[in-house]
Amino acid sequence: MDLDGIRVEIDDRVATITLARPERRNALSLDMLQKLIKAFESIPSTPGEVAAVVLGAEGKAFSAGHDLSEMIDRPDTYYDELFETCGRMMEGIHALPQPVIAKVQGVATAAGCQLVASCDLAVAAEDAWFATPGVSIGLFCSTPMVPVSRAVGHKRAMHMLLTGEPVSAPTAVEWGLINDAAPADQLDNAVDELVAKILRFSTTTIATGKRAYWSQAGQPESTAYEITTPVMASNAAALDAQEGMSAFLEKRDPVWTDRD
Repeated sequence: MDLDGIRVEIDDRVATITLARPERRNALSLDMLQKLIKAFESIPSTPGEVAAVVLGAEGKAFSAGHDLSEMIDRPDTYYDELFETCGRMMEGIHALPQPVIAKVQGVATAAGCQLVASCDLAVAAEDAWFATPGVSIGLFCSTPMVPVSRAVGHKRAMHMLLTGEPVSAPTAVEWGLINDAAPADQLDNAVDELVAKILRFSTTTIATGKRAYWSQAGQPESTAYEITTPVMASNAAALDAQEGMSAFLEKRDPVWTDRD
């Protein structure tokens, strides 16, 4: 599937979505945001058909954020549409039943950094870097700070937001913005290894867990338990949980319902 600037490929239970406008530094124009929404919506939700989604990019930049060239002298309604669409796309990542893994080969700034932080997991090349530099152009990164602050905490997020200073990939690992950093020539292998770990398990179980995670994230503890307790009770009675527990007790490998 080719959306003119975004490619979607499915192979061996993995969907790969690639930002393919390197000449524009994969800027998140309104058109690109709308196409990303279509790309995510195109991923099959049938258990077992697609077990993981990898979001990557071509060129030196993962994404430089919003396309500033399209943001000059526009009516207020345009800005409303642009940022509403951006938020809807980011939330769509959490709505997918599959884990979404950002494969970050280059710089990710502003909304590009927001995109990385919104993914369930992220692995970057060691020479990649991240920033929320909107303050330097008079446009504070207010929407990027939503997932970034949830990933790195208030003090670190405010440092990124108030100074605009870049954060290296190793520091991003330490701060919790990404999961791992690998030499650039080993980035593909690092992501493949992470995906392989996920593919071992029941996609139905993972979808249940991901949905529960994002439902309880940020909630008070009592509310989080109200959300997750019935989910876990229902999960325990499901076929894959019954099979997994039985296999553990019988010291054998489980056979998940989503496998041929």
